[in-house]
Amino acid sequence: MLERLKAEMFNRAASDPRNKPNEVLNVLKLRQGQVVADIGAGGGYFSLRFAEIVGKNGRVFAADTNRKFLELINEQCKEKRLENIETILATGEELDLPEKSLDLIFMRNVYHHLRNRVEYFKKLGSFLKPNGKVAIIERSKPLTLHGILGHYVPRETIMKEMEQAGFAVDQEFDFLPNQSFIIFVRNGKCLG
Repeated sequence: MLERLKAEMFNRAASDPRNKPNEVLNVLKLRQGQVVADIGAGGGYFSLRFAEIVGKNGRVFAADTNRKFLELINEQCKEKRLENIETILATGEELDLPEKSLDLIFMRNVYHHLRNRVEYFKKLGSFLKPNGKVAIIERSKPLTLHGILGHYVPRETIMKEMEQAGFAVDQEFDFLPNQSFIIFVRNGKCLG
């Protein structure tokens, strides 16, 4: 029950108008038939929205380390009759995704949880199509939880680590009040 409440809390936060979910979706420019991985899918808010946009010929991989979150996503898929979402249990930092298949890898408030980020994104690059992109939304200011600072990574650190992993900034947005939002492509593939 606690896990379900956490997942629902994540969905409320993702859908909150102050976090501008419609603007996020607009700048991602997803199209019918595309393939997306939502890494750290939480309660599935963005996974479900992606699935509606990419349609029946597209595919969404909703990955999370929490099995209960994935069960909730599967329930929501049944309720909404979405058949183009596949849930993936991420074990540690390993993902079982098809090589060179993704148009977009999306992460919202996940980056700070990853260890060995440079190596992690080097591996993720193998799942992208040649013009595939990585969208990272991450808190840009410290969040205090029970008096402990954390749950954020400065945008400069993200940019440096992604460059070390072989990525370059494609676009950066500043419309999110407490988060950085950067879209990356593999070096040499900047489309602007």
